[in-house]
Amino acid sequence: MDYTFIILITIIAVVIFVTIAAIFKRYKRCPSDKILVVYGKVGKGSDGAFTSSKCIHGGAAFILPVFQSFEFLDLTPISIEVNLTNALSKQNIRVDVPSRFTVGISTERGIMTNAAERLLGLQLEEIRELAKDIIFGQLRLVIATMDIEEINTDRDKFLAAVSSNVESELKKIGLRLINVNVTDIKDESGYIEALGKEAAAKAINDAKKTVAEKNRDGSIGQANAKRDERIQVSYANAKAVEGENKAQIDIANSESEKRQKEAEAERKASAAEKVQTAKALEEAYHAEQEAEKARAERERATKVADVLVRAEIDKQRIEIEAEAEAEKLRRQAKGEADGKLAKMKAEAEGLMQILSKQAEGFERLVNASGGDSKDAVTLMIADKLPELIEKQVEAIKNIKIDKVTVWDTMGGNGKGTPSTANFISGMLKSLPPFEDVFNMAGMELPNYLKGKAKEDNEDNKEVEVLDKPDSDDYNEVE
Repeated sequence: MDYTFIILITIIAVVIFVTIAAIFKRYKRCPSDKILVVYGKVGKGSDGAFTSSKCIHGGAAFILPVFQSFEFLDLTPISIEVNLTNALSKQNIRVDVPSRFTVGISTERGIMTNAAERLLGLQLEEIRELAKDIIFGQLRLVIATMDIEEINTDRDKFLAAVSSNVESELKKIGLRLINVNVTDIKDESGYIEALGKEAAAKAINDAKKTVAEKNRDGSIGQANAKRDERIQVSYANAKAVEGENKAQIDIANSESEKRQKEAEAERKASAAEKVQTAKALEEAYHAEQEAEKARAERERATKVADVLVRAEIDKQRIEIEAEAEAEKLRRQAKGEADGKLAKMKAEAEGLMQILSKQAEGFERLVNASGGDSKDAVTLMIADKLPELIEKQVEAIKNIKIDKVTVWDTMGGNGKGTPSTANFISGMLKSLPPFEDVFNMAGMELPNYLKGKAKEDNEDNKEVEVLDKPDSDDYNEVE
């Protein structure tokens, strides 16, 4: 049992070791002079399609067993000798262009994929031949678009055109152009050689011309030097004489200027002395004037100060008097207001006492009438009846009645009541103010004052007012 467990542990350890070794073996590092190309199931590109390979330069990648495999592309530069002959130029002149191109596999992202697709598995010599064919074609194309003079003299333009055309085609297979070197250009017709001889002859003639021009310039320069020497000597002598004359004139002018300056200095000194004296007098005058101005200003300030002080004192006195008057008026107004308020309070209290007493008396009157407010009001009106009658009498006392004739039949109504009484009752009832007073007070006139005219019409009662009575059966009242 123990041996079985040990064997099992050993097998597990071996399996784990082999697995780890396989994993490490499948982890590939890419050297700096190579490109690691992983192909198989490598995933999808940016467009969603499956990519053919994955190129890595200067890194490492884990190669999945079964699903992926790998190879290396060598980045060693490839030197290609291109001896182009009988290439037709733009001028239809055939030329020989021996050159050497150096190419290598590109490490750019997209171009590495082209190299993996087109160069993977090819030998170095096969890659060289493929690049050589492309270079030959593009070199012929560039020569066909240029003149012999441009190819021969402007090498930079020629090399730039060759590099541009060749490299654009090499990128399609994953290569890049490293260097171009054109050794010499020849043609079968001798055009380039003739151009060389022409350039040499031109250079020789230019040199001879330059030598002759230099000799001529030397002779002319020598003659000009002698002429200039004589001129300069004569000019120097004339200048010497002119200098001597000028020196004497300068001496005389100097003496004259000296005397003029002395006289000018004396004049300026005298004038300056007079100016200083005048300035001193002017300054004294200005000083006295300023002193007078200062004194006048001081006197004016004193007067202004006196006026301002008096005005300020008067102003303060007026303000104090105004404040005192205002305080007096305020106190007086406050006293009057307090007096009016006290008077109004007294009147209000008196009116309150009167109303309270009236209410108390009315309450006693209601209690005296047995609690019936209507009877209490009747008693109050009865108490005021004499005054009401007096007012009624005042209303009719100015009415003038010359004569009143009353026809009276005793017992005319069958009830033994004389008609005169009914007349007086009707007359009193006909006074609207008297009956209205009773109605407004909630009272009614007694029946003996109202009369019953409608009921007495059946008794043939007759009342007549005559201007002149014709019968003896009447009572005359005047």
